[in-house]
Amino acid sequence: MKRKLSQVLVGCSVLTLVGVVTAVLPSAESEPKVGPTELALEAISKMDVQPLDWPQWGGSPARNNTPAGKNIPTKWDVAEGENIKWSADLGSQTYGNAVVANGKVYVGTNNGAGHVKRYPARVDLGCLLCFDEQTGEFLWQHSSEKLPTGRVHDWPLQGICCAPYADGERLWYVSSRGEVVCLDTAGFHDGKNNGPYTEEPNENKDEADVIWKFNMMDDLQVSQHNMCSCSVTCAGDVLLVNTSNGLDESHINLPSPDAPSFIALDRNTGKVIWTDKSPGTNILHGQWSSPTYAVLGGQPQALFAGGDGWIYSFDPKGDGQGNSKMLWKFDCNPKTSEWKLGGRGTRNNIIATPVVYDGLVYVAVGQDPEHEEGLGHLWCIDPTKRGDVSEELAVDANGEPIPHQRIQAVNEANGEKTTPNPNSAAVWHYSQFDWDGDGEIADFMEEMHRSCGTVAIKDDILFIADFSGLFHCLDAKTGKVHWTYDMLSPAWGSPLIVEGRVYIGDEDGDISIFPLTTDPEEAFHEVDGELLPKLGVINMEESVYSTPIVANNVLFISNKSKLYAISPKD
Repeated sequence: MKRKLSQVLVGCSVLTLVGVVTAVLPSAESEPKVGPTELALEAISKMDVQPLDWPQWGGSPARNNTPAGKNIPTKWDVAEGENIKWSADLGSQTYGNAVVANGKVYVGTNNGAGHVKRYPARVDLGCLLCFDEQTGEFLWQHSSEKLPTGRVHDWPLQGICCAPYADGERLWYVSSRGEVVCLDTAGFHDGKNNGPYTEEPNENKDEADVIWKFNMMDDLQVSQHNMCSCSVTCAGDVLLVNTSNGLDESHINLPSPDAPSFIALDRNTGKVIWTDKSPGTNILHGQWSSPTYAVLGGQPQALFAGGDGWIYSFDPKGDGQGNSKMLWKFDCNPKTSEWKLGGRGTRNNIIATPVVYDGLVYVAVGQDPEHEEGLGHLWCIDPTKRGDVSEELAVDANGEPIPHQRIQAVNEANGEKTTPNPNSAAVWHYSQFDWDGDGEIADFMEEMHRSCGTVAIKDDILFIADFSGLFHCLDAKTGKVHWTYDMLSPAWGSPLIVEGRVYIGDEDGDISIFPLTTDPEEAFHEVDGELLPKLGVINMEESVYSTPIVANNVLFISNKSKLYAISPKD
């Protein structure tokens, strides 16, 4: 199908006629503005990694995928090898994002490649693979055997769907078995079995050396839904983890209502610092988002997105008594939205990772991709307020506050209603946009749909892909829509912004490349009657479910079964 002008939404003055994007000034002065790449490089400089490494999902705890890079290709060919530095075999399905630190590349996948002799490719595993950054040589694998409870906790062939956090000689990640694992980045190549954990089945060089592990299912009674997936981050020595606690196979019952959704561990020992179960019995489905950390308004904040559709902020140190210390919370769904099984409703949970940019927090709602398409919401939040900072409050017929309800926060049939929150931290909200000015929201292109993706922001220009295949370009400070492009294929991953360009992958295996611009005339051009990204579309031969990254001036992209290091050979 060829893209015509109807496949591109161009922002215009009709935005003010519809009023679907609201703007409010933050209640306190923003942090001094420093470019996101510079902030990421500053954060990386405090770690024991190389200056241009990308050692965690999003590069830094702020999670904004805007690395530094030079001479990053806009042309390559995976079949012909053009600008392909090396490629490496992954599993048969790959959802984990690549991480690069101290000469090694780490990717989560399944066991389709059969790198380890005692686990042939026919054995289903969750695998964290380690490769040499310069050559792509396989170094070692951490293997997670499937849980005996089956797909309710450990879905077949999904493997490891998250990214690790690497710092110095250690690496931390969440396995498919619900374990938080600390590994030695050298594996057994250093000839040592580093402890305190020394119960590995062997010390072969192709297998991982475990330092410690913490089993959230055994020790905290967590029951993940289908899989456990969280790309951890750190606030100093405090390791922040989303537990993935969720529903059982009925999609109705919550087997562990008292299990925590969010935890903080000592990254050196695995000891629990604090736990929090704020989503409680309001978890809609699963919880697969990842935490974010930043100092906002002078206060260190650990940001977690819950399976109830709320985003929460905590003091990363907790209260000193093993409990969390909440700073604020924000409901990312309209109060009248309703949860229905299989994605048939309008209420959503959050799979995306919150992003911090210039003192503000950005997050979009979504659902399991198997729940298909639906209306989504993208929020910009002022993190300097405290308490319930949602845009609306839920009240009964007498105007009295009512507690949050899982299926529907406000049921108007019962006399319940919404009221504006005077303590709202909503800076702007994007969901629908009457781009043709006809007073109706009737066109597919006039909606922000559910998204698994995380925003990327540079120079106040925000990009996000939704699961309906639309790629949105907005003003990060006001929410004004600049343009929206139909990729004609669902997008699971998130954008990469580097060297004045924007890269995004989709399920068809295409990488679309745009200039970093708000001007549609600069973003697109017409080729044989088809409107295409100005810098081209390159096919990776298989679906791209992950997010492109750049480290040390090399572009890394995973499709379903291979990892490619892309760089000019000269």
